[in-house]
Amino acid sequence: MKLPVKFLDNMKEILNDEFDAFLKSYDEKRYYGLRVNTLKISVEEFLKISPFNLSKIPWTRDGFYYEEDVRPAKSPFYNSGLYYIQEPSAMSPVEFLDVKRGHKVLDLCAAPGGKSIQIASRLQGEGMLVTNDINSSRVKPLVKNIEMYGVSNVLVVNDSPNRLCKNFEGFFDRVLVDAPCSGEGMFRKDEKLIKSWEKDDISIYPDMQREILDEAAKMLKVGGKLVYSTCTFNKDENENMIQEFLDNNDNFELLNIEKIGEISEGLGLEEVGRLWPHKLNGEGHFLALLQKTDGENKEYKSLKDKKKPECFEEFEKENMNTTLNGNFITINDNLYLAPKDMIQTKNLKAVRTGLLLGKVVKNRFKPSQALAMALKKEDFKRVINLDVGDPNVIKYLKGETIFTDGENGFNLICVNGYPLGFGKLNRGTLKNGYEKSWRWV
Repeated sequence: MKLPVKFLDNMKEILNDEFDAFLKSYDEKRYYGLRVNTLKISVEEFLKISPFNLSKIPWTRDGFYYEEDVRPAKSPFYNSGLYYIQEPSAMSPVEFLDVKRGHKVLDLCAAPGGKSIQIASRLQGEGMLVTNDINSSRVKPLVKNIEMYGVSNVLVVNDSPNRLCKNFEGFFDRVLVDAPCSGEGMFRKDEKLIKSWEKDDISIYPDMQREILDEAAKMLKVGGKLVYSTCTFNKDENENMIQEFLDNNDNFELLNIEKIGEISEGLGLEEVGRLWPHKLNGEGHFLALLQKTDGENKEYKSLKDKKKPECFEEFEKENMNTTLNGNFITINDNLYLAPKDMIQTKNLKAVRTGLLLGKVVKNRFKPSQALAMALKKEDFKRVINLDVGDPNVIKYLKGETIFTDGENGFNLICVNGYPLGFGKLNRGTLKNGYEKSWRWV
């Protein structure tokens, strides 16, 4: 791997005696990881059915290394949302965010959504997650991942930090800022980033990060915690950024990142964490944990519950063993179940205002893929449960017609008991309801 001379000179200055070991790490293999989605399955249960040879990632509670020649995205368990494929070091920021059930959490720079799903697994359906990305093209995979992994208590937004702050000042218990950065820590993972680094003006990032961090701080409650992370080695984007923020915000203190799994202390800031590729099995990452110690918390009123439409109530009675209650919102024929902590927002570009239940057209309800993924097998009256090795699983994921026994009407299609989507059975022929944009090709 040919690394830029300017980058190497900077790293030699930072690392001194460790530089040779750092450089050697680029001739070694990269590491691959997946994280169990505990919204759907416990780690213990997943390990019983996992088809992969896994080993624990030391700084996570639910992350594992898998071998390079494995293709976990080609297992139906992936499509059922049982695990998320993620670079091992990238699992660290949420681990130190200390998310608890019932918290209100903001993931400010969220796409493609891996850290948001990790946050949601900590919330376990309670509290509220606001997940945002300012880039409209990056929001599409964010939405898909939120839906595939069964996240229901969520507001997905495509907007600026400034506009978010106008709606959520002092609202969140936890905020994650996985900031846009120069990406030096990912060179080994993706060599294309080297060309981008050489071509682009990386000096733009500190100003961008400074603005994002300032707005994020305003949205945090007093006593709340914020994790700032990057995947770069640049001190101006890391320690210097945090020190500048602390100098300008005396109502914040820097908390210690526990140095587990070979995580190192920062350069001049002992409390922050550095993940170096020559010291651990992962790529480069930076972590800082901040707590807001003073200020004023605003009072917010949650939206009052709105009655569910009759057509959805009829769908529930006919098809479901559970009843959904809360704030039902219809936007452009789309029916949502909003998070219980949802508040009134103004002028935000909301992409998903809660769990997308389905469409209401001419008083008829059509269930969504997102609803199927948020359910458990026991929640639905008619279930077609396929074994992971059954050829019909792949046929379903490809959108093909399936011929099978069962009861006529909407069926929840599952693999080993975990939902994949809906289908409508009529006399042994299943009309495939798997989301077209998700289908295998």
